[in-house]
Amino acid sequence: MQARLSVVALSVVAAFALSACGQKEEPKPVAAPAAPAPVAKPEVVVKLGHVAPMTGPQAHLGKDNENGAVLAIEELNAQGIEIAGAKIKFELMGEDDQADPKQGSIVAQKLVDAKVNGVIGHLNSGTTIPASKLYADAGIPQISGSATNPKYTQQGFATAFRVMANDVQQGKVLGEFAAKQGAKTVAIVDDRTAYGQGLAEEFKKSAQAIGLKVVADEYTNDKATDFKAILTKIKSKKPDLVFFGGMDAQGGPMAKQMKELGIKAKFLGGDGVCTPEFMKLGGEATEGQFCSLPGQPLEKLAKGPEFKDKFTKKFNAEIQLYAPYVYDAVMVMADSMKRAGSVEPAKYLPEIGKTKYDGVTAMIEFDQFGDLKGGAISIYQYKGGKLEYVETLGGAGAAEAVKDAAASVKEAATAVAGAATAAGSEAVKAGAEAVKEAADATKAAVEKK
Repeated sequence: MQARLSVVALSVVAAFALSACGQKEEPKPVAAPAAPAPVAKPEVVVKLGHVAPMTGPQAHLGKDNENGAVLAIEELNAQGIEIAGAKIKFELMGEDDQADPKQGSIVAQKLVDAKVNGVIGHLNSGTTIPASKLYADAGIPQISGSATNPKYTQQGFATAFRVMANDVQQGKVLGEFAAKQGAKTVAIVDDRTAYGQGLAEEFKKSAQAIGLKVVADEYTNDKATDFKAILTKIKSKKPDLVFFGGMDAQGGPMAKQMKELGIKAKFLGGDGVCTPEFMKLGGEATEGQFCSLPGQPLEKLAKGPEFKDKFTKKFNAEIQLYAPYVYDAVMVMADSMKRAGSVEPAKYLPEIGKTKYDGVTAMIEFDQFGDLKGGAISIYQYKGGKLEYVETLGGAGAAEAVKDAAASVKEAATAVAGAATAAGSEAVKAGAEAVKEAADATKAAVEKK
């Protein structure tokens, strides 16, 4: 029985084997070689420090500056910039220096310790100047969009730059403008900050050089709000004009108190009071008063209206003062990195000095000190709760005056040629006089520049 089962089992196995041998086996498909996964480009984070007073009386200006930097950072990141084969991501490290020199140095050291790639700021000259030494010692490039005291760039630090005219340029123009307004006597008040005192000193030099008499030279501080004691002394001197070197938090109340005391003198200030906040604080006393801003009005610049529109839509706020300059400062720093092919401070720093950047506020180029070349100054008047443009003096403004005067010479010369053919010697004589007048205008414009 067992033998019969064994034979049967062997038969089954044999049959199965024969069946298997006779069946054609389908070849297994060969998998295609996997494509290599794309190698992601490395991302490099570029940290830019930004410092301004974010608390205290000047917080509105600090926020304005920060908004300008934020807008630039977002636009740069949207461009997908690559440097040295790496995708660049810009990050803003914001710090509050409270417009205080000591606090300015503290936050500057904080940014140095964080190894930022560059610094935008500070807002105030008084904080920018002491902080600039810390950045210079660390080799970190610094571009300010608002610090105007000449000392900032005169210290000899290769790391220090600014994208607006300085107080030497601004003070000179303001002194000349005071004389144009018919002022013979002026009183000067400053807030004892590096900015306010520096601008007041430059105004005084310019005013005295022109022949104006300084009948009072007073000072306050950047925290004060009551100026009646100072203004009462000034009232007794009967000046034609009061010049204030300081910011809007003091300038607005000062203009208001001048009106309350019956002081008839005109009020004139620099960029620190050329703000909507000045009008808010000064009320109706600001009507008809004057101030200045470095550069030309945004609406007169090719990229100005577009910037204003973008800024207003993004932040639902009007530009206070320096936002366009801070925006340009960020863009100049990024442009220098791209040209250097590096985000390392030591490598892109030399490129900042070679900058020729078509910014919102100007064609930005720096002189050997890090100051903006050919800084123009524009004069504004407060009218109906708005800043109304008056004129641009110095820099590009003077260049335009030269251009216009030269065009007048050409037109007058053409008139001479036409008159000689049409009307004889009398017309020629009149045309020659026109040429002389236009030539004199050209010479005056050149000398003014």
